[in-house]
Amino acid sequence: MSKKEKKQQEPETQEPELTETPETDEAAQEAAPEVTVEEAPQINWEEKYNAEHDTYLRLAAEFDNFRKRTIKEKEASYGNGKSDAVSKLLPIYDILERAVNQPTEDAAYKKGVELTMTELVKIFTGLGVEIFGQPGDSFDPALHNAVMHVEDESLGENTIAQVFQKGFKMGDKIVRFAMVQVAN
Repeated sequence: MSKKEKKQQEPETQEPELTETPETDEAAQEAAPEVTVEEAPQINWEEKYNAEHDTYLRLAAEFDNFRKRTIKEKEASYGNGKSDAVSKLLPIYDILERAVNQPTEDAAYKKGVELTMTELVKIFTGLGVEIFGQPGDSFDPALHNAVMHVEDESLGENTIAQVFQKGFKMGDKIVRFAMVQVAN
């Protein structure tokens, strides 16, 4: 084998030796000066306490606001559920009201419809539902939906002449607006 072939077969695996020189250690020591206890920065414990206390107070206030908001949402959802249930019963009220107003010769039938209507009104009253919209009341656009106008000298201005559908509200929430005819 020739010298070239031997060199190709045996790769050179010489690693450079690392030696520490005293000069490099001294340079590192000079770059990092020693810190004594007296020269260490003083921690202001009062500022740190005040910062932590402020964080705690903010967290407590945030939790209190969350608790109040949750209670308010819970109460609102209960009221919304009640008003949804009442709105589902309103077609039954309308049918019973038309049945009561229809002339009939069967007194027992009429009495049965009136009793049913009375019980439904009691249920509504127990749930806190207020029925509004009577002829002769003054027109309020926040409560009434005017579908017709009529010129009638016997009625005053903005007076309800006829009610097509009664209105219902629970507290401040309108479940259904009253559908009315208004006199000018």
